[in-house]
Amino acid sequence: MTSLTMYSRPGCHLCDEMKAVVRRVTRDMSVSFSEVDISTDPVLEEQYGLEIPVLMVNGKKAAKYRVRDDDLIAILRGRNAIG
Repeated sequence: MTSLTMYSRPGCHLCDEMKAVVRRVTRDMSVSFSEVDISTDPVLEEQYGLEIPVLMVNGKKAAKYRVRDDDLIAILRGRNAIG
């Protein structure tokens, strides 16, 4: 199963936009999606603080700031996550 993780923080409008894209694109797919609030972890805040949102696909950085529906589909196809 493909695993998607989004690093974000509360109140981030770009994070909300990316989450909406992920949910829309993966609605009918067998993927797991988790969101990690970097504001609760100083190490993650240091690592991702200026780049959020960051989307990881199977543990590898796939996108940051913004992703469009078509781009996410291409990313998932490129990672063999979808047919």
